[in-house]
Amino acid sequence: MKNNLHVFLGATVADAAARPLHWIYNQKKLLKYVNGLEDFTFLKKNRSPFYNIKTGNVSGYNDVGQVMFNTLTEDHQNIEGRFKKNILKNFGPGSKYWKNLNLRKKYKKIKNWRSIVQGPWIHQNIIEAIGNIKLNKKFTGGKKVNESDGYCAALPYFLYGHSFKDIENIIKTITVSKISIKYALSKFYILDFALKGVKNPVNEFIKKFKRNSYFRDVVKEIQKVKRIRRIHHSKAVKVLGITCSYPGTFNSSIHSILNSKNYKSAVLKTIKAGGCNCSRVNFIGAYFAALKGVNSIPKSWIKKTYPAKSILKQS
Repeated sequence: MKNNLHVFLGATVADAAARPLHWIYNQKKLLKYVNGLEDFTFLKKNRSPFYNIKTGNVSGYNDVGQVMFNTLTEDHQNIEGRFKKNILKNFGPGSKYWKNLNLRKKYKKIKNWRSIVQGPWIHQNIIEAIGNIKLNKKFTGGKKVNESDGYCAALPYFLYGHSFKDIENIIKTITVSKISIKYALSKFYILDFALKGVKNPVNEFIKKFKRNSYFRDVVKEIQKVKRIRRIHHSKAVKVLGITCSYPGTFNSSIHSILNSKNYKSAVLKTIKAGGCNCSRVNFIGAYFAALKGVNSIPKSWIKKTYPAKSILKQS
């Protein structure tokens, strides 16, 4: 079955590259970690103040996409049902994610606890989705946060050419937040334009949807980003949004895209801006891979990314 999995490879490599510097919200502290380094991807020493996994592995954002990717490589029948089962297997009780969630609950009771969790960090949307899958709800996604997990989950599915309606249903297995769904679909339209050879996919999105009632707010956010395009990226991220939530994570991603000529420069400036850089590079890496092809991804980075080999086999 034809696919564009090089785009997912772009997201995966970018996520793994950023992971050791994930969730550092103090930009001055992050600059100390990367001082004097031209390439600060795949740092051997973990600097994330929240969790530590082996360099070359991916964050929870990309990992939910890996679960979808593995679901698709198994079979293309009953994708949604099998995806939900695989979510339980990968993230639910008995998994490393769930074990660390229980540790986090225990640690919260310790006054002034500031230690780093050893192993992966499960996200709120996934925690809620697991509970809803067990309850056999139609749409199992979380609703407490407006974050990128739904986009990350649906990315491999989108790359097999499924309809936007079916893509929306996959997003809803992970999030039912209206804001999250809207921005995830916006990302997929931009990626779709890039894959179709449109020279400026972001401008094409504005052109197509500026009078669309559903996407009107997204268009306004992009226009807001364009007004501060010339501001240094790290400074712009502090204004637009450094955390995991929409619309900030989308807006900061767009700022990086508008100010970058290629995959490598976009990923580097995004990592350096700090905060939830992993959520942003999952879109930015996918975007430049879609726009410029698989050869835009540095080969040395691909070699350092553990899930890359299995994606290359299928693409």
